[in-house]
Amino acid sequence: MTLTEINYDGIVGPSHNYAGLSPGNLAATSNKGAVSHPRAAALQGVEKMRGNLRRGLAQGFFLPLDRPNIGWLGKLATDLASAEPHLRAAAWSASAMWTANAATVSPAPDTPDGRCHLTVANLVTMPHRSHEWPGTLAQLKLAFADEAHFAVHDPVPPPFGDEGAANHMRMAPNHAAPGIELFVYGRAGGGFPARQHSEASRAVARAHGLDPERTVFIEQAEAAIAAGAFHNDVVAVANEQVLFAHEQAFADPGAAYADIREKLPQAEIVIVPAQRVSLQDAIASYLFNAQLVTLPEGDMALIVPLEAEETASVRDYLQELIAGNGPIRKIVPVDVRQSMANGGGPACLRLRVVADPATVDPRFLADEAKLDRIAAVVAEHWPEDIEPDQLADPALADRVRAARAALLEELELAELR
Repeated sequence: MTLTEINYDGIVGPSHNYAGLSPGNLAATSNKGAVSHPRAAALQGVEKMRGNLRRGLAQGFFLPLDRPNIGWLGKLATDLASAEPHLRAAAWSASAMWTANAATVSPAPDTPDGRCHLTVANLVTMPHRSHEWPGTLAQLKLAFADEAHFAVHDPVPPPFGDEGAANHMRMAPNHAAPGIELFVYGRAGGGFPARQHSEASRAVARAHGLDPERTVFIEQAEAAIAAGAFHNDVVAVANEQVLFAHEQAFADPGAAYADIREKLPQAEIVIVPAQRVSLQDAIASYLFNAQLVTLPEGDMALIVPLEAEETASVRDYLQELIAGNGPIRKIVPVDVRQSMANGGGPACLRLRVVADPATVDPRFLADEAKLDRIAAVVAEHWPEDIEPDQLADPALADRVRAARAALLEELELAELR
């Protein structure tokens, strides 16, 4: 069995809009009420995936969920026409495109039964995301249906909030080797709620059967949450033996780094000083919400949003980073401005799964031809624009459902209707 890292990106759904539903996510709330561009957003995502394929990386995808979620509104004894505006907007949310929140993944080398374990995130903290998990779970069970190689778990029960891989990192000598798993949890910061509860992180670790001697629990800094780091992946990212983090990411960084080095002696920890890049600049530019990947030739690359190169302190730091002799050798900027405006960078858009591609459902794996087909469906069916007052329009709802149905048909995934 050949284990490799597969990045599963969320295809941006046709209901992509700027409703500003996520307190603590400064980009999302600052763009509340703006006109969104679902077609452009989805095509930007397709090009991001295409770029990774051309770099020799394994690439998969997940599909948009059924939106607006009429069934969820029905459980609230309302419907699209009569729902309060905030409930209507929550029913329309396309936030499942950020598959870093889809699940927490423990690869086979880390688990006692030698299977890759995935626990779907419950996302209970934010109403607009709390109804995502059934649709996400359905995709996980299809994509990873081979029970000889995968175990897909139901969500942690409320009230313990679990937001998936955005608060989880894995470090190992290489993707196929046993590693250590880092769970980052939070408390409230600056009036913003913590999204990841310690109880949820520990429950996932137990469900996956992880060895406590190879598991690290780290508290996120309240200052980071207050500054807008609503998930750990806004201030830290790991890949193989490397952890790349902001100086102010964690509540007790000294203890965290000591624990990591004890459990993985070859760990390389690259800390960005606050004097070089402020917490505010790091969060605004999504420097850490990047994909830190190992290229086929062995070099590590940091795939960053264009905004990182447009922020002077971040640009200067990155130039010095790759000029040095550290583990990160390349910077790759990508255009995901539509996602960024709604609060998600390159790392938000992907879920990392270490597995043998031959063991996963090939319908969820990308190649150039399949991305061409996805782009063609998006170009034909996705709305060009969505204005805030259109969310009450039943014609738009019909168009969005038809667009998703066309994509499911094109990809032969009728089971998800």
